[in-house]
Amino acid sequence: MANFPKDFFWGAAAAAYQIEGSAPIDGKGACVWDMFSAIPGKTFEGHSGASACDHYHRYEADAAMMSELGIPNYRLSISWPRILPAGRSAINAKGVDFYDRLVDVLLAKGIQPWVTLFHWDYPYELYKLGGWLNPESPQWFAEYVQIVVEKLSDRVSRWMTINEPQCFVGLGHQTGYHAPGDRLGLKEVLQAAHHVLIAHGRAVQVIRSHARTGPTIGWAPCGAMAMPEDESSSADIEAARKAVFCFGPGNPLYSPAEPLWSVAWWSDAAVLGRYPEGELEVYGGAAPMFTEEEMRTIAQPLDFYGVNIYNGTVVRAGGDGGIERVPRAPGAPVTALKWPVTPTSLYWGPKFLNERYNLPVVVTENGLSGMDWVSLDGRVHDSQRIDFLQRYLRELDRAIGDGVDVRGYFQWSIMDNFEWSEGYKERFGLVHVDYETQKRTPKDSAYWYRDVITTNGRVLY
Repeated sequence: MANFPKDFFWGAAAAAYQIEGSAPIDGKGACVWDMFSAIPGKTFEGHSGASACDHYHRYEADAAMMSELGIPNYRLSISWPRILPAGRSAINAKGVDFYDRLVDVLLAKGIQPWVTLFHWDYPYELYKLGGWLNPESPQWFAEYVQIVVEKLSDRVSRWMTINEPQCFVGLGHQTGYHAPGDRLGLKEVLQAAHHVLIAHGRAVQVIRSHARTGPTIGWAPCGAMAMPEDESSSADIEAARKAVFCFGPGNPLYSPAEPLWSVAWWSDAAVLGRYPEGELEVYGGAAPMFTEEEMRTIAQPLDFYGVNIYNGTVVRAGGDGGIERVPRAPGAPVTALKWPVTPTSLYWGPKFLNERYNLPVVVTENGLSGMDWVSLDGRVHDSQRIDFLQRYLRELDRAIGDGVDVRGYFQWSIMDNFEWSEGYKERFGLVHVDYETQKRTPKDSAYWYRDVITTNGRVLY
């Protein structure tokens, strides 16, 4: 018997830049991903989000498809430069109207919208003014958020401020692998991260003060998850907990080249109102200067902790309280994107987060890229996705059974889409998209997931 509560929020997710199409029509402004994708060699075969899934024109059919697949909750994001082409000042009425219509269509189909306010498509015009390095960036974000909230909050009550800051700051501003493609020093990267956190707090304040219906507010970070090798060993469990929250030398999950995968750096600030002392010591003079007022702004009360979990690392206790990475077995399963398949990350991740931050957890993304194509019979037989999701959801169910407060789960993603630097070669969707014809073909997993939702998880066993 499954442990999912009767009011559990089942859903699927997508993001504006990945599905809408970013062509500059109806007044839409450019974002940093438009800039980045135009640079040769930055994305797979030069792919961009210019057309994507053409959701901007096909949103009504897509909402009807979601309804037919039994999706009761849909996590979407708003494109900041579609609302404000220059990132601030002049409002694009056609952009606002698009999301106004989209919300109405979703609600008419019995689908509740969960709105993410920033999912990586930072306005290009603001980037030219310094982007997240500019201390004015939190105010720019707050002004944009107020426009969206005043327009949609009579019908939207569930909000997320930002998605995966670890990625768009770390990969976008330090390694250059994602847009905007910068390779900044640690001091500058941490300063941008600090501004992102202030922007998150300012957004929460704006939602609370301007929402016309009582809001439920969270955010959607990711991070380095760890699981104990021996679940009966208190030492291994503590090693896994330390691996998640104590980033720095001695932690096998830590890399000096990519230090921003820390969970605690972001979440201790956003939830507990402080940066972790250990990491302040590790970062030393590169750590941002901040005031108590800024930390109070960052640590606004949240209603849930959203988290994107795809995989994790198995660790064990080492000598003298250390942490050791457990090597993966040769030939251990991986996804098409070569990410490890680690179902217990959906048990231990929510458990550790719920214990540390004392907030209900919503899994805002989970899924895999698969080798999916339309078979000769006209269907997409993605049995590996079904097996993957079944394994992960059983672990999430186990966590709930053990008392972890998990309120919802959003599969990533509702349809195949633009997978950032990987272009269109990675397919994460429950629905296959032919990008030349824009034909949607629900995969076997879409119908299986409908049964999971209908039975509230009972079909998992």
